[in-house]
Amino acid sequence: MTFTQLFRLLLVAALLVAPLPAFSAESFRVPILLYHRMGPTVADGMTMTTAVFESQMKYLHDNGYKVIALRQLVDYYRGKAPAPAPKSVVIVEDDAHKSVYSDMLPVIRRYRYPVTVFCYPSAISNAKYAMTWDQLRELKKTGLFDVQSHTYWHPNFKKERKKLTPQALDTFVTTQLRKSKAKLEKELGGKVDLLAWPFGI
Repeated sequence: MTFTQLFRLLLVAALLVAPLPAFSAESFRVPILLYHRMGPTVADGMTMTTAVFESQMKYLHDNGYKVIALRQLVDYYRGKAPAPAPKSVVIVEDDAHKSVYSDMLPVIRRYRYPVTVFCYPSAISNAKYAMTWDQLRELKKTGLFDVQSHTYWHPNFKKERKKLTPQALDTFVTTQLRKSKAKLEKELGGKVDLLAWPFGI
């Protein structure tokens, strides 16, 4: 059985046996605010000004929203935690951009909001746009940031599927997941068991 087949089987099994929380889609919604990078100006479609980000965090605070960790929401859907409070919100960041350290961190420290950062280890301490391992360690020491996997080097699996045989794709995906998990746990400690697929797949 290939890794892909096993993944699909486990996913189906989890959906079949997991206790379903009692809620309706209309009455229970937890928004997930996704950020990529921020700065003094908007450089592209993935960038938000730091001032706008701070105004959003202030809005959550002033209007009675409760920011919860992504893991708390996942545990709820797995039947391992009670339902989040009304007006709960989750904050996540993709790619571990250096502006998370320079711009997001001071704001998050002020409001004490939990954030999940999804990073691909190949960029850390290598790409000039990304954070360093020491910066990620500092984030984790605050107790506010959970660093999880965004695969090893952020491939587009849809494109890889067109180029590779099923067996080669299976090996490729397995390598991406295992290398990312191993590197993150080695460098940062803790448990890596959450994944954000690159390009939303």
